[in-house]
Amino acid sequence: MIHDFLVIGGGISGASVAYELADDGTVLVLEAETSLGYHSTGRSAALFTPNFGGPVVRRINIASAPFFAAPPDGFCDAPLLTRRGSLTVADAGSVDKLPPLLAMSEPGAVVVEIAPKEALALAPYLRAERIAGALYEATVADIDVAGLHQGYLKAIVRRGGTIVTGEAAIEVQRRDGAWEVTTKRQTYRARILVNAAGAWADQIATLAGATSIGLVPMRRTAIIVDAPDGLDMAASPAVDFVATGAYIKPDAGKLMASPGDATPTAPQDVQPEELDIAQLAHWIETETHIPVRRIAHSWAGLRSFVADQAPVVGFDPHVPDFFWLAAQGGYGIMMAPVLARAAAALLLSRPTGDIGVDVDAISPRRPGVSAG
Repeated sequence: MIHDFLVIGGGISGASVAYELADDGTVLVLEAETSLGYHSTGRSAALFTPNFGGPVVRRINIASAPFFAAPPDGFCDAPLLTRRGSLTVADAGSVDKLPPLLAMSEPGAVVVEIAPKEALALAPYLRAERIAGALYEATVADIDVAGLHQGYLKAIVRRGGTIVTGEAAIEVQRRDGAWEVTTKRQTYRARILVNAAGAWADQIATLAGATSIGLVPMRRTAIIVDAPDGLDMAASPAVDFVATGAYIKPDAGKLMASPGDATPTAPQDVQPEELDIAQLAHWIETETHIPVRRIAHSWAGLRSFVADQAPVVGFDPHVPDFFWLAAQGGYGIMMAPVLARAAAALLLSRPTGDIGVDVDAISPRRPGVSAG
């Protein structure tokens, strides 16, 4: 069988674009791991933060908000967003970093300056002497990533699509006007190949004879610790520390913390470094009143970027019917609804003007992207 579309990667990017395509052609999602969303999708900080990222990313985030607020009928059983709020704090040496963040405020996603005492009321575990300035964004929300991902996957199947797991591509070639993707078990064929392989996207491109886009996977570490006694978890915001990029957020009755690290690494099943975990625990006890008695869980995830930190979405300029859906960095969950719609429109040769994306700004042909 020759499918219309073969999507490599079953994370949020591959699942969302397959969902958008499945009503208009035969779709096969091919996932290397035995579990869908095993890598970046399953290790996300899971926040909808519309003012996060560069200008291109922020516009896509904001355009995605209506989908999260009101997903299609039958897509999920529970709301995709739960109000959380986000607090950004600065010490005396980093207050100059707050005005640019305040200037990023958008209608419907307003960032406001608040007094240090208000910040302490929102996050009482902070140390008063380390807060010289603060911002607050009320519209930041927790994302039900599992609900979002499963919503896409279930709908793909309902729409007649096929999902295959545990099948890593070992050979990709174009023959007789179609793509052939060979795994250890068999060969799959499709008219168009969609490269949604996350941190492995450049490797898939190499197999297909396409030029690298200069994708750089970056490791980010996170740990789960017990919350201080008496902390109102429902009312507690996520907290960003502008001096270092570190953050803390409630997570299933505990607190998740990350140093906001971005260490370049090869695509892999990335694991946290013991030194990073120890330094993060020490930082928490230094910067807050949170006692780190034990670390309930630790992990690392990959966030993959190109040089300008905007996603790469579109047909390869040199290889026929090879489509890029890559380089979402740490924003892939938030951008998924709109990026998938834009990708599907391009794949189906449909207008993109009403989607909310400047397709030239995300094209693999744009300056600075190696594939161009």
